[in-house]
Amino acid sequence: MSTETTLNEKQGHWILAKLGKRVLRPGGRVLTEWLVKNLDITPKDDIVEFAPGLGFTANIACSYKPFSYTGIDKNEEAAALAKKSIKYESARVINADAAHTTLADASVNKVYGEAMLTMQPLEHKRAIIAEAYRILKAGGYYAIHELGLQPDEVSEAVKNDLFKDLSSNIRVHARPMTAKEWKTLLEEQGFKVIKEQHSPMLLLEGSRILEDEGFFRTLKFLFNLLRFPDLRKRVQKMKQSFRKHQQNLDAIALVAQKPL
Repeated sequence: MSTETTLNEKQGHWILAKLGKRVLRPGGRVLTEWLVKNLDITPKDDIVEFAPGLGFTANIACSYKPFSYTGIDKNEEAAALAKKSIKYESARVINADAAHTTLADASVNKVYGEAMLTMQPLEHKRAIIAEAYRILKAGGYYAIHELGLQPDEVSEAVKNDLFKDLSSNIRVHARPMTAKEWKTLLEEQGFKVIKEQHSPMLLLEGSRILEDEGFFRTLKFLFNLLRFPDLRKRVQKMKQSFRKHQQNLDAIALVAQKPL
């Protein structure tokens, strides 16, 4: 079996990463930077990231010089990649489930995660949010950047059609939610949502790729698409799915606080 065939069986975000794409979040670099900025990270903070992936956001967060950074990833391959990618002396990566981090109660100040809750079934979403609440100190912040649905009144038929396409073409059981649903989910676990931001979901559109990756990395990504026709077909199918559901998809970032 060729390397390309093996890769083609993987989830969509891993294919994009192998093709050279670094920014894999639904709202792109701009929404990621908004999220990190609004966490108000200081040198006194112990921060935690759920599913750091390639370490792109971790390096932005660590540029604020927190007291410590801990990444949590249950995928061994991803954890190893993050360890190599994160350039900060006070950083570590733990191979664990975000719902069971092994961290102590009320031990950190800031927790965030991007594009990971979307891929979890509802009960695991709740378990991960509950874990963020448990490890946060009173007054601490939890921020998420996820795939959203719009409007809040979107029909179940539209949702189910979208879920089916994402599962078929991206090979993840993604379950994006409306802004109202995301906020309710956080509030049910005891958080108070204090900030909200949205961005169009344009992950595979040329303008967004250029904005996220810069000129030379965009060229590398396009060159790799030409080199691997089977992977190019997968990327084209992903792009078609996103375009088909564009009026109902967006990216949402929320910052929530654990009460004092």
